[in-house]
Amino acid sequence: MRRSRNVFVVAAVLVVLALIGLGIYQWRTGSEGELPNAGGPLGTSSSPAPETAATTTTPAEPEWCPAVEVVSVPGTWESSADDDPFNPQANPASYMLTITKPLQEAYDIGRVRVFTVPYTAQFRNIQTERGRAEMTYDDSRAEGTAKLSGELRFVAQTCPTTKFIIAGFSQGAVIAGDVTSQIGNSAGPIAPERLLGAVMIADGRRENGVGVNPGVDVKGTGAEIALQPLQRVADTVTPGATLTGPRPGGFGVVADRAYEICAPDDTVCDAPLNVGNAVERARALIAANGNHSLYATNPGVIPGTTASEWTVHWVRGVVESM
Repeated sequence: MRRSRNVFVVAAVLVVLALIGLGIYQWRTGSEGELPNAGGPLGTSSSPAPETAATTTTPAEPEWCPAVEVVSVPGTWESSADDDPFNPQANPASYMLTITKPLQEAYDIGRVRVFTVPYTAQFRNIQTERGRAEMTYDDSRAEGTAKLSGELRFVAQTCPTTKFIIAGFSQGAVIAGDVTSQIGNSAGPIAPERLLGAVMIADGRRENGVGVNPGVDVKGTGAEIALQPLQRVADTVTPGATLTGPRPGGFGVVADRAYEICAPDDTVCDAPLNVGNAVERARALIAANGNHSLYATNPGVIPGTTASEWTVHWVRGVVESM
């Protein structure tokens, strides 16, 4: 009986921890042509700009500075450290392309600059040969966080009037949510008033009542919260994958524009919490893992639309209202 219980617990951790950062997205676009607005101004590195002494006059902004920068953070296996941030090629089936490509088609890069964070989006799993060779979830998340923060800080310092929108999916949603939380609690790379909003799709640290839910109600919580009591088991399966639990301070002063989108029964963001023991928790998590790859087509997340369509429409509304 004890062995059976352990099998269920380990199976749950394998399934859900892999899905926390799951970027594999089986939907294929009909075209893999070059993205509009590809390329960008020279010197627009995602590395933070060095601090300089304050001056008495405000320097003129470079001509390339946009009114709005949309920074996208892909999920696991949807990005690489050397990918082109203006024309991502690491994974042509990346879910975030269903959001960024329509925005690039709708706006000139001088008005809306779409930047996709290039990071080593991986998730080590010692149960597979590929997984054993990959970067750990903690290291991958740290790299993505540093690159997202660096890009925001660089553009904010270089372009004093530019405003920002952050969006991410799965592991990218965790990263986007973490940085949004830092911004909202006055500990981030930009001031809260410069953040127009953030969209986290399938966030592994999602909490009911924290941020804004534009879709249907979901009863569960993020897998990094639900599975936190099983951290010791997780360490044996996916070492270097810390289940960080809720975000301290939530989204702070930007909570009214931090959007959490989650499909019912997607165990990355809607993991069951109120179950009696580890075996029941494991069975529930294994049974409810089918909706993570359907956000571009699932009509049951936000009535009358999809998560991708809603996000594009919301971004356009914010831009047009400026």
